[in-house]
Amino acid sequence: MEFDDSRMIQRTHAEKKAEHKQRMTLHCQQCNAVWGDSFGICGEIKSMDFIVCLRVTNDVVISDALESGHKGEMAGCIYSCLKCRGCRCAVGKVIHSAPSRLASVRSMFLLHKANTSCYMLNHSSMVTASSLTFDLKPLGESMNKMRQKFEAQLDQMSRIQSRLADGSVTREFVK
Repeated sequence: MEFDDSRMIQRTHAEKKAEHKQRMTLHCQQCNAVWGDSFGICGEIKSMDFIVCLRVTNDVVISDALESGHKGEMAGCIYSCLKCRGCRCAVGKVIHSAPSRLASVRSMFLLHKANTSCYMLNHSSMVTASSLTFDLKPLGESMNKMRQKFEAQLDQMSRIQSRLADGSVTREFVK
């Protein structure tokens, strides 16, 4: 992979938003092993500088040893460390047990943004993950739209049901 170093530096310093439509692969910054892709990304934990993923490749190895966090954001957590199969560098963590503030990311792969590079498929360029934000569209908005559609469907079905009960629907529907 060839690139102009000066152009790459400009890109990595400019904060960019990784949109849900933007396709990318996640790589080890040291050995370029592929750790995952944009289809597995759920978002990020900004306060801890982690990318949250549902799945990763076999190049991410889960440690057998369980560790416990005693201070900071990981206080009260039991987790396993993740390592790169290629160069054995620290990749991130998988939380097995956590206080309620981190309950939503239990059993997910938390990748250190500082150790991750992203190959942007649309632009054929490699950027550091720490230069991107991985905010995804809030689920609540989608749920509200879906609820409105279901309520409209329910209203329509109720009207049809009342018409059937009143006998106002012609016999053409009954065979």
